[in-house]
Amino acid sequence: MAKVVMADLAQQKVENKSRPRGTHSLRYHYLDLSEPGPSLPRFLAVGYVDDQPFIRYDSRVDKAEPQAPWIMSENVTYWENETKKQRKWAEIHQVETWIMMGYHNHSSGMHSSHRMFGCEIQEDGHSNSFWQFGYDGEDHLSLDVETLSWISANPVALVTKRWMEREHCYAEYDKAYLEGPCLTSLHSYLELGGQRFTRREPPTVRVTKHSAQDGGTTLRCWALGFYPQDISLSWWLGEKKLNSKVEYVETRPSGDGTYQTWMAVWVPAGKETQYTCHVQHSSLNHTLTVSWEMPSHPGLVAIVISLILILLAIGGVVSLIKCLRARNKEPYEQAPGDRGE
Repeated sequence: MAKVVMADLAQQKVENKSRPRGTHSLRYHYLDLSEPGPSLPRFLAVGYVDDQPFIRYDSRVDKAEPQAPWIMSENVTYWENETKKQRKWAEIHQVETWIMMGYHNHSSGMHSSHRMFGCEIQEDGHSNSFWQFGYDGEDHLSLDVETLSWISANPVALVTKRWMEREHCYAEYDKAYLEGPCLTSLHSYLELGGQRFTRREPPTVRVTKHSAQDGGTTLRCWALGFYPQDISLSWWLGEKKLNSKVEYVETRPSGDGTYQTWMAVWVPAGKETQYTCHVQHSSLNHTLTVSWEMPSHPGLVAIVISLILILLAIGGVVSLIKCLRARNKEPYEQAPGDRGE
């Protein structure tokens, strides 16, 4: 079954299309569960363009469905073919899950097999790809596309590795798909998505200061609200780039279609202003350099504001008292005239 599926993919015609600027990727994630339960699908497949989902197949629905507005323009034939393809993958993964359970001596319970593969077009025009297979959330086997060799992640995976090495067609078909139809599909999806994948959102960068346990200081450089995902953050002391005593997190979605990340560095107390954060992103035409700025004394500002408010309040009360006195005095002085005296 796998041979038929991969052979069909490898025979697709590869077309040359214009490429938008930037680095872009097409990835698929497949997941199969041995005992899914009432609220989980037996098989789930999700496709991503630049980390944004665009297609989804749920075995409970048994139909490939759009996850992005731009993919809805595809015709009925496209969705029928995608549904058929995912049904075949569901059958393949079901068998693979049973095989993996046997390798690990698992006769029952909920276990999973998952496959991830895709291709990427880089800013300079070069491309790369990957293919990985796992079991119960851990790596099992991966393909080195360049050498067509299988890499096992643990001793149990050696059995799968030997079997895959005897069937050379699997690696050949995977390579043919990743370097051919995968890239062609990515070009097509980028064209359909238009400005959604070619837009540039510059990052908002700021540096915050935090006390460290050893008496020093941690400076954290934040990059928020940028697109596309690729970004470079680095800490510098003068003309020297720092590679030690730094901490960072992987770039993650912000929830609004943009991304965010941060990088921190430990610095001696009192030396904070000597360190600078350098940010490079495709939306910027230069390297953005940001440093921590010492804020004005908050206590002094609060005192000045409080004094101003007190003076204004006192002035208002004095004016009110004068006004009331003037009003009370005026009718008292005019009263005799009102009586005809």
